[in-house]
Amino acid sequence: MSQSAALDLVLHAKQGVAFNTEATETFFGGAAGGGKSHLIRSAAITWCSEIPGLQVYLFRRIRDDLVKNHVEGPQGFRAMLAGWVACGFVTIVEDEIRFWNGSKIYLCHCKDEKDRFKYQGAEIHVLLIDELTHFTDKIYRFLRNRVRMVGIQVPEKYKGRFPRILCSGNPGGIGHQFVKSTFIDGAVEYRIYKTPPSEGGMLRQYIPAKLEDNPAMNDNDPGYEDRLHGLGSESLVRAMRYGDWDIVEGAYFDNFRRDRHVIKPFAIPAHWIRFRAGDWGSAKPFAFGWFAVASDDTIVGPGVVIPRGALVMYREWYGVKTNAQGKFIPDVGLKLHAEAVGAGVRLRDFNDVISYGVLDPAAFSQDGGPSLAERIAKGENGEGATFKRADNKRTPGRGAMGGWDQLRSRLTGDEDSRPLLFFFSTCTHTIRTLPALQHDETNPEDLDTSQEDHAADMVRYACMSRPWVSKIVTQSAPPKPGQVQLPMPPETSSGGRIKI
Repeated sequence: MSQSAALDLVLHAKQGVAFNTEATETFFGGAAGGGKSHLIRSAAITWCSEIPGLQVYLFRRIRDDLVKNHVEGPQGFRAMLAGWVACGFVTIVEDEIRFWNGSKIYLCHCKDEKDRFKYQGAEIHVLLIDELTHFTDKIYRFLRNRVRMVGIQVPEKYKGRFPRILCSGNPGGIGHQFVKSTFIDGAVEYRIYKTPPSEGGMLRQYIPAKLEDNPAMNDNDPGYEDRLHGLGSESLVRAMRYGDWDIVEGAYFDNFRRDRHVIKPFAIPAHWIRFRAGDWGSAKPFAFGWFAVASDDTIVGPGVVIPRGALVMYREWYGVKTNAQGKFIPDVGLKLHAEAVGAGVRLRDFNDVISYGVLDPAAFSQDGGPSLAERIAKGENGEGATFKRADNKRTPGRGAMGGWDQLRSRLTGDEDSRPLLFFFSTCTHTIRTLPALQHDETNPEDLDTSQEDHAADMVRYACMSRPWVSKIVTQSAPPKPGQVQLPMPPETSSGGRIKI
């Protein structure tokens, strides 16, 4: 190769860690501006030039984003490889970049889950996914299953490091929750560990990306940080500037705050009404929650007041599958039959006096035999749990609030800005999934049902069983001569209406 055709691919220190790591499944993610896309392009070019016959698949969810972010522009593949193209070492043809030694970079997109089947027969030596949080868990697991390599000789310095996966991403997006649970929750930054077969059996590593790590961004665009702070939303700033994975960009319930809504368990007063709500699931997880209704303003800890009428979710049963190491597999159900679920719910009532239960109306459908609700009520050995149909209205209609509005309103709180919905810290799956849910792209009033929304549905049913309406102040007209001004009924004159 001539000297004039040599490439100078400079990586900063953090990018170098991700490039040189011995891990074979790496997630390099967090804040915007950390140099994630440049790393992916540089790695693809370097590995293809050094390993003959290598097949690299680079994915973005949307094709237009793939072209704009990785092909065109001053930092794209065309600019980076212009010298090699001019010398005939590389050819760029539509969605393929072909190297002189038989290696290729395939530029791919996978917008919907059904699109993953286009890669059914692919042999992926290197899987690169830019913005993994834009993909679903199902797409990622499918593509990871295509990662294999037979008959390719790699240089000694790369022994044991191929085939491999390198992904990048920022907090937020439809895949936020699965990325967080797969790579970040419980992980030690930079530590490499072997995953079980159910998780692919690769050497996994999480490398945090920060704006401060990228001197090129700081030197070439010193105003970039200010623009991140100018995003307008505090949660969006924390996600994109600081890579905070507890904050979700575009969250449907963007008013959920762990410090406001998650509380330490306390002894619930015996006279508080208790009830439960459930969302059925078999292949997908089922979700059951136990709730108490505060009968009076109650102090439960330093600075924590449960207002009268607030709901406190104090127990959950979430039917999610776990692997041999005890780690749950997101959005995969236990496939228990209805009688076993009914017995499990009844068992978890313990000695509580349950006033009523509400369940997904779909569980009451009959197709020639007992409905799921009837089977849940029957249980095993006569020990089951009874429910009535939940109000499953999702969005507003005909002058009535929808379930999501009820849930959001309770998170926002009363006229004194005190939350009216709390979760014991032991309700881990509800706390995990609720704040990660995103808006539906085609119907912004609803949330995206392709996500792990089972606990959210359960909480929605609970809220709809005890509707709350915020205080509305109206200016009444003075009575006409001879007209008697009647007082307002107590239920509307005392502020928000809460069914106790």
